[in-house]
Amino acid sequence: MKEKILIIEDEEDLVKGLKLNLVDEGYEVDYALNGKEGLEKALKGKTDLILLDIMLPGMHGLEICKELRQKKVDIPILMLTARGEEIDKVIGLEIGADDYISKPFSIRELLARIKAHLRRENRSGDTMPGVFQLESMKIDFDHYKVIRKDDEIDLTSLEVDVLRYLIGKDGKVVSRDDLLDKVWGYEKYPTTRTIDNHILKLRKKIEIDPNHPRHILTVYGGGYRFVY
Repeated sequence: MKEKILIIEDEEDLVKGLKLNLVDEGYEVDYALNGKEGLEKALKGKTDLILLDIMLPGMHGLEICKELRQKKVDIPILMLTARGEEIDKVIGLEIGADDYISKPFSIRELLARIKAHLRRENRSGDTMPGVFQLESMKIDFDHYKVIRKDDEIDLTSLEVDVLRYLIGKDGKVVSRDDLLDKVWGYEKYPTTRTIDNHILKLRKKIEIDPNHPRHILTVYGGGYRFVY
């Protein structure tokens, strides 16, 4: 069965070009030219990945991303941003986007990102136990949750993959490039800022004091390591 990509973008010429290239790559493609229609299609149809513009008529792309995550739609969301929208990029990652790509972008780069996210989404995570105990907290990989006493905090599939990889390294330092390669599946294109933003998000979910982390530690000049 073909993997389906939903494009939510109001520039019709860009949508036509993207659709043509994605169909040539063997994907099924649907699209929406405004935010509200895009949200409806994302909630209704079987979609494997969403290309989501930030500036949209009818409903802002960040609102769409936030609502999809609140409704437990956990498929990869790749945000399309204009140059200079740095704050929106960071907010997008904080509310659940998996990645972003700045316009104008090369179709080759976009296709590489799409393939990487779909590969990651289709991988099984059998190398770690379903539940990992960490002091007074449990990380439930199977159900994408952090459980602390009576509180349950949802994790995205990407956050689960990052945690699995860091924990599986048994305290060894993991470089940002290694995370991009092994978790995201990228070898070249994105900046390591993507990693840093996702680590900040994870710290807010698993650290008692995210500003003074005890588990996900930064190794300056090296990357990150996970300490039990």
